[in-house]
This record gives sequence, structure tokens and C-alpha cells, in this order.
Amino acid sequence: MKQEIMREIIPLTQSDCFTLFSRVKEKLDFPLHYHEEYELNLILHAGGTKRIVGDHVEEIGAAELVLVGPNLYHTWFTHKCQGQKIRELTIQFHCDLFEDRLLLRNQLSFIKDIFDMARHLVCSHYHRAPTAAPAGLEHSTASTRYGSCFPFCATSRNMRMLSTSAPDNELPNHHSRRLENVFAYLNAHYRRPVTLAEVAKVANMPETSFSRFIKKRLGNTFTDSLNEIRLGHATRLLIDTTHNVTEVAYKCGFNNISNFNRTFKKRKGCTPKEFCSNYSGSRIFI
Repeated sequence: MKQEIMREIIPLTQSDCFTLFSRVKEKLDFPLHYHEEYELNLILHAGGTKRIVGDHVEEIGAAELVLVGPNLYHTWFTHKCQGQKIRELTIQFHCDLFEDRLLLRNQLSFIKDIFDMARHLVCSHYHRAPTAAPAGLEHSTASTRYGSCFPFCATSRNMRMLSTSAPDNELPNHHSRRLENVFAYLNAHYRRPVTLAEVAKVANMPETSFSRFIKKRLGNTFTDSLNEIRLGHATRLLIDTTHNVTEVAYKCGFNNISNFNRTFKKRKGCTPKEFCSNYSGSRIFI
């Protein structure tokens, strides 16, 4: 039976630079998934864990640092790992966080090279011992953790690419002024009912043409796109506030709690309550 691959909606808004999660786990069992953002994962004390990224499957050592590109399938399964305290540090950030003009500077060109490798493949740093990780990284501040990872990536002798195929689920390039205006409007008004007609006016297109346009450019219907924006804000509230599930649903434009639960589980593979439990560790948004 073919395993279902989940499209993850991460709790990162357009106003955030990145989000960071630090967790201690007894097992790794998150389903095979992908998302549009880059993800940098540091995993410690997890020897024997099975890593799946794109078309590459491998048992990992005691520690590793992996940069996963946008829309690339990935997950880690406990497999043969006997560790009781697996440490996972995850940093997720938008594809456009760094401008090309910045990355073309001499001192930062190595970061651009890493991003280029990871966009369609994966840049991995594989280690057999926890001491091979950047010194003190798991106990440092958020900004230090983030800033230390890329120089470590660039200088690691163990850097290599894992997956040999580009993601077959990669979305068409949809960055355009028209879509930027649409997303800005939806992010400003997602808390209330939003109709196709009013958003089509924002795009300066007839409803039927706009419906076809957004389906072609995003691979989603207008309703699906609006729900993804709402779910993005909802996941942020679930882990970064004390609001209960019902409060979050109504604050994010879902006027029916059953519909919210159903939509959330369909998109994220778990209920809102299960999601809160999974992200109960420390988290930082910057």
C-alpha cells in the first residue's frame, strides 16, 4: 500500500524571519511530508534512526545536520534507534528570506551555494558522534543556533547531497505582483468570510478567470488557498498562545469547529489537539 505524503502547513507567517523548535523525544514518527519552506534539522542521540529524503533512505548515526529544500519529501523514523532522549532542533524559514543581492556578496556566497544544492536535493552533514555537532549549539540562544549552522554546513567535510531527484510536487513559480496583492489581502482579512468575488476584484480579474488563474499558479482552488492561510495562522496560535482549539478556530475564520477539525486533520494528518501535543516543546518565532 502506497504511503500517503502529507503537505505540512507550518506555523510561520510572512511577518516571521524563521521559526525554531527544540524538542526531546522518545521516538520519531512524524509522517512523510513536505512544505514550501527550507528546513534545517539538527538531530542528536538518534543512532539507528531511518531518514527518508526524496528518493534516498538511510540509517543515521548519533548526530546529523540536514538542510531540506522546498517541497522535498522527508521524515525520520525511530527504526532501530534505542535512545530514550532524542534531541531535535528544527529551523524553518521562507525561500525568499535572503535576497539574491545579499547572497552574492563574497562573505555570504557559501550560503547561496548551500541553498542551490538544497533547493532540489538535500545538503546533509552526517556524523557518528554527538560531539561532531557545532559546539554548544543545542544549548545556545536562537540567533546563535541559526547563525552557527550555515558556516558549519559550509566547512563540514561530511557535506553531501542525498536525494538524486528533484521534487515532483514542486509548485509552479507563483511570485507575481498580482498574487502578492491577493495574499496580502487574504492575510489581512482571513478572520472573516472572504468571497471569491471580492478577491477577484483585488486581482482585477473576472471571477471565472481568477479561479482558473489561482488553480494554475498555485495548484489549489481559491477555497483551499484561503484555508491554508487560515491554518497557517491557526497552527501559530495553537502553539504560541493559551487559546483553546475552539477559540483558535473562530479567530482564524473557521465558523464551524467541526469543519476546522476536519480541515486541519486533512491538511496536517492530525487533530488540532494532537498537533499541540506534538509541539509541546520549546519554540521561538523571530
